[in-house]
Amino acid sequence: MTLLDERVVLVSGGTQGVGAAVARAAAREGAAVAVTGRRAEPGNALVEQLRAGGTRASFVPCDVADVPAAQAAVRAVLAEFGRIDCLVNAAGLTSRGTLLDTTPELFDQHIAINLRGPFFLMQSVVADLVARKAPGTIVNIISTSELGGQPYLAPYVAAKAGLAGLTRNAAHAHRWDRIRINGLDIGWTDTEGEDATQREFHDADDGWRERAGKSLPMGKLGQADEVADFVVFLLSDRSGVVTGSILDWDQNVFGGLD
Repeated sequence: MTLLDERVVLVSGGTQGVGAAVARAAAREGAAVAVTGRRAEPGNALVEQLRAGGTRASFVPCDVADVPAAQAAVRAVLAEFGRIDCLVNAAGLTSRGTLLDTTPELFDQHIAINLRGPFFLMQSVVADLVARKAPGTIVNIISTSELGGQPYLAPYVAAKAGLAGLTRNAAHAHRWDRIRINGLDIGWTDTEGEDATQREFHDADDGWRERAGKSLPMGKLGQADEVADFVVFLLSDRSGVVTGSILDWDQNVFGGLD
């Protein structure tokens, strides 16, 4: 039996990067998969790939910053699949801003995508689970930056720290409903989005990944498929009773000093 046999998994931000990797890993472990995202072309391409492998899959266009759209996406998945057993909040915004130069507009964008969107997706999914008296699992993709982060990540850190707190709060509130909610504080990970961010904000060239890897203890950036395997484990019964945990998925040890 596979880890997510006959489960229905919804992945927000599932059209690329960590989200797409989670969708593929969940499919390999026997789940039916629904992904949301703003761009239809990669979303439909991923779904076609999953279906070709025998997975029941669907793409629902959705910008998680738009709360009614996020709520409608959950309703659409419920209508198509009949239920949602697992939710992964992988949609994210990583644009830069310091305490001194962040505008209210940029701050609001980060809150909308990195905190408000996950909040209301969780609300919609948990409401259905509670109504059905069904167990479920949720994994929120957070960031090690929520523990402090670089100065140029001020609004991102504010939103991700909020998501970490929300994860614990929701896990505590719904533990008696047998809904397990955990978060991953992921470190520097090689994704399409990170490549675009490095080029846009840090003038990176084609060799940035190799240089970044050499600066890290394990000699490489984290890989999206590695994150995905860990997420699938947390979604599955193999992770036991754990809930309300924010796990550091990184090669640096926070609090350790050289």
